[in-house]
Amino acid sequence: MVEIVVSVAAKVSEYLVDSVVRQLGYLSNYRTNIEDLSQKVEKLRDARARQQHSVDEAIRNGHKIEDDVCNWMTRADGFIQNVCKFLEDEKEARKSCFKGLCPNLKSRYQLSREARKKAGVAVQIHGDGQFERVSYRAPQQEIRSAPSEALRSRVLTLDEVMEALRDAKINKIGVWGLGGVGKTTLVKQVAEQAAQEKLFDKVVKAAVLQTPDLKKIQGELADLLGMKFEEESEQGRAARLYQRMNEEKTILIILDDIWAKLDLEKIGIPSPDHHKGCKLVLTSRNEHILSSEMDTQKDFRVQPLQEDETWILFKNTAGSIENPELQPIAVDVAKECAGLPLAIVTVATALKGKKSVSIWEDARLQLKSQTSTNITGLTANVYSSLKLSYEHLKGVEVKSFFLLCGLISQNDIHIWDLLKYGVGLRLFQGTNTLEEAKNRIDTLVETLKSSNLLLETGHNAVVRMHDLVRSTARKIASDQHHVFTLQNTTVRVEGWPRIDELQKVTSVSLHDCDIRELPEGLVCPKLELFGCYDVNTNLAVQIPNKFFEEMKQLKVLDLSRMQLPSLPLSLHCLTNLRTLCLNGCKVGDIVIIAKLKKLEILSLIDSDMEQLPREIAQLTHLRLLDLSGSSKLKVIPSGVISSLSQLENLCMANSFTQWEGEGKSNACLAELKHLSHLTSLDIQIRDAKLLPKDIVFDNLVRYRIFVGDVWSWREIFETNKTLKLNKLDTSLHLVDGIIKLLKRTEDLHLHELCGGTNVLSKLDGEGFLKLKHLNVESSPEIQYIVNSMDLTPSHGAFPVMETLSLNQLINLQEDDPNTTIHNSFINAHGMY
Repeated sequence: MVEIVVSVAAKVSEYLVDSVVRQLGYLSNYRTNIEDLSQKVEKLRDARARQQHSVDEAIRNGHKIEDDVCNWMTRADGFIQNVCKFLEDEKEARKSCFKGLCPNLKSRYQLSREARKKAGVAVQIHGDGQFERVSYRAPQQEIRSAPSEALRSRVLTLDEVMEALRDAKINKIGVWGLGGVGKTTLVKQVAEQAAQEKLFDKVVKAAVLQTPDLKKIQGELADLLGMKFEEESEQGRAARLYQRMNEEKTILIILDDIWAKLDLEKIGIPSPDHHKGCKLVLTSRNEHILSSEMDTQKDFRVQPLQEDETWILFKNTAGSIENPELQPIAVDVAKECAGLPLAIVTVATALKGKKSVSIWEDARLQLKSQTSTNITGLTANVYSSLKLSYEHLKGVEVKSFFLLCGLISQNDIHIWDLLKYGVGLRLFQGTNTLEEAKNRIDTLVETLKSSNLLLETGHNAVVRMHDLVRSTARKIASDQHHVFTLQNTTVRVEGWPRIDELQKVTSVSLHDCDIRELPEGLVCPKLELFGCYDVNTNLAVQIPNKFFEEMKQLKVLDLSRMQLPSLPLSLHCLTNLRTLCLNGCKVGDIVIIAKLKKLEILSLIDSDMEQLPREIAQLTHLRLLDLSGSSKLKVIPSGVISSLSQLENLCMANSFTQWEGEGKSNACLAELKHLSHLTSLDIQIRDAKLLPKDIVFDNLVRYRIFVGDVWSWREIFETNKTLKLNKLDTSLHLVDGIIKLLKRTEDLHLHELCGGTNVLSKLDGEGFLKLKHLNVESSPEIQYIVNSMDLTPSHGAFPVMETLSLNQLINLQEDDPNTTIHNSFINAHGMY
């Protein structure tokens, strides 16, 4: 019993001693604990400020902030505010000491104890603020049109469609009407209102168009769902899209401009019968396609605008028409547009700002002088309206460019196709280089967009033309420039124009045709362009040997996607040919191309050839060689590339990679040193050791240079300068040319690097002044990205950074005050 009492007394004594020691410790360390808290909260305040920089930049770039980041910032703000008040109270208590009112020992003990506790909380909050990333890219949103004066008939139709959407029994809705009547605009408004009312968790939209491209439709839907495809095939992408859409409890899918029955399953769109939360809105010019082919349950017709609505839309677009003499003429002009918004807006835009009565009178006369177009869907009203807009384009160059856009494509128009054609036709006066021509194209595209003659697609490399605008362009080209066009037909000998008509033809354009047979030859002394687009690739076409003999002025020839057992012997007669496109062709020997001595642009995209003929070296005027997608290409004989000394653009994306050293039979990278005019380069180099130490890329304006063999050519960001480095020993293989590129790169990917703890130690203190996107992964040696101590004081490492991805960097020193993560990002505003 005595032993128990002694034991208990000892424990009590030990506890009391410890308690006294702790209390004495709080008293003796009072000043230390207060200063420690002050330092800890200052570090937290700095961390909070750094996080704010990242958040601000993320918001500026349209990103959404992660919820846990927002919660942490709120928690940190509240704690910092609490501590500041605590320290202020403690300061006031110390001031009282000088007045003889020092806090008693109990108060000092409590303040010291509270300070130590708060310091611990500060450390915990600071530690909790280490986020892998602060933001995420939100799914793309539809561009919303600016609000305008309400049009009564449109409001009524919109209300009817919205009422049907709210009806649980209806899951497929059709919207139909004339071309140019405003179906696309209406369903955009449907999408906006459905999103505002939160009727669905997701609202997505895609354009189907006259010739559906399933991959493009899948891509448009995926963008709005915030997903990226890893799959290449249509079937694989469809399966992924189907899975993603089924994850949404409710989803509205809008498919615009359907011309024929569409297999939704092939796209990856779930049936509303299986996904009860899925609803579809489909648009077409043909009600039968909607109700009979697509099984819509309720259809709504979009009628032309009433006269009063026509005038409202016209004057809103054309601007103020104050001259009383002009007003009645303007009203007549508006009436001639037949209530079709496409025509109304296009004409009003063309006449906007025009003050002369004579100009308006002439416009009225042109619109009243309507003749039948004999083109399905293109009414006389629409044609006259769009033609008027064309006539008001300023200058021959922009008019010719507009006609070219209408001539070469059924759906999307690729900017690089316009470059290849336009340069070959000498369309861009005053330009001497491909880069200058590309800049001119960008200017002309913006001009046509502002005239409502070209449409946005959301991608810089592609534009789109409304099919009625395209039909107008082709009719103008036919009437005024003797252009011969065939579309959606079987081409036979008897289908060509008469001999006397061929004498005048300047361009031949075949779209979506089955070419069964061609005449022995066409006598076309004025022909400058011959193009075949989206032809039936299942049919082999033997071009007669004399076919091109009488086309000596031909400047552009496009035989893309055709099966050609051989190229005709008469090809060598095309002594003025500047552009030749054989994209996706299944063709035998192409050696005869070497006889085209004036050739400047050779496009062999998606070719199945395994060897580029040595004779190509004879094309000494070649300025652009496009071999992208020619993944079977294994041999480019040594000396061919270096002989093409005028090359400005060499594109080998997803193509030739079998580079060898100098003196070997295959091409070597040293040949690039002979291309002094090169400004654009897409290339993959599997072995960094093959890079010559003295190679420079000073003239490159745009490039995609991949070093290593794991890279995908799929684009995530639209930038002009992309560099990807894989399995590179930065201490050995970072040649001067690559170092200089690093300073100009906008999209940089680094994978499995070795050779030092610093990713890039040779930046001369400048940092990544142009870098927008950085991805670093699977590089265990890396401790920091860039040592901020090496940077000049005036530079941050990443002043224009938009996105940063860091993965599998197990030794990255996030706590080192000199690392990029904690210093450079303060100046860079980047995200990670």
